Amino acid sequence: MSETASPSLASISLANRAAIEDAAELIRKAKHAVVLTGAGISTPSGIPDFRSEGSGLWSRDEPLEVASLTVFRTAPERFFGWFRPLAGQIFYARPNAAHQALAQLEDAGYVKTVITQNIDALHQKAGSNCVVETHGTMQTLTCTRCYQKFDSEPFFKSFIDDGEIPTCSRCGGILKPDVILFGEQLPHAAWVQALRAARQCDLILVAGSSLEVLPVAGLPMQAIDHGAHLIVINNTPTYVNVRADIVIMENVASILPEIAKRVHHG
Repeated sequence: MSETASPSLASISLANRAAIEDAAELIRKAKHAVVLTGAGISTPSGIPDFRSEGSGLWSRDEPLEVASLTVFRTAPERFFGWFRPLAGQIFYARPNAAHQALAQLEDAGYVKTVITQNIDALHQKAGSNCVVETHGTMQTLTCTRCYQKFDSEPFFKSFIDDGEIPTCSRCGGILKPDVILFGEQLPHAAWVQALRAARQCDLILVAGSSLEVLPVAGLPMQAIDHGAHLIVINNTPTYVNVRADIVIMENVASILPEIAKRVHHG
């Protein structure tokens, strides 16, 4: 998939143009801005989200029957059968204009940390360096028997193309993608890092997350309670909209590049 270009400003409403200016001003003034991203930042790269009405993965499958730790342990072939098309979409996806805008803002010193619920590593591929992956990553696999960790790339091609379940070259155990399944704890170090970032920031920007999955959904309130400003950019309402300084209900791939442009040239 080609990288998604930012649409022209003409397609953005006057109210949102004003909000873009205000958001850029808040980011410019912030000493310690962090960003929290969800599935909505990766859908323009062709990766389906989980909860959208009709198109989300959970509108087709019951998560506990395909993507739980119990299913993985008792019927791994069921998990891998469900995971295979999604793995293909993630494996071949490219960062879009929203990922690139955040990487540019980090590079220029405006964004200190990107906290993401996504497992696709598109932030890193776009050039972001300080990324906290609260729901794990598809970049690595861990053996369920000997706990050896592997880079996923050599295994995923044959898995995506032929359905070959990845197994450990050392002991033959099944390799589990290092993504958080239902019934699994969040990675402790990542969660501590995310919580610290939220509590220490003076601005938190929520981009492409409906904030429906706890505990990550609680991070914006942690930030607000410690005195931070809040910007929300998401297609649908979130529970923190009422507390936000700025809300832009639009596609993040349209809005974030416009904000970044104004931050840089403000």
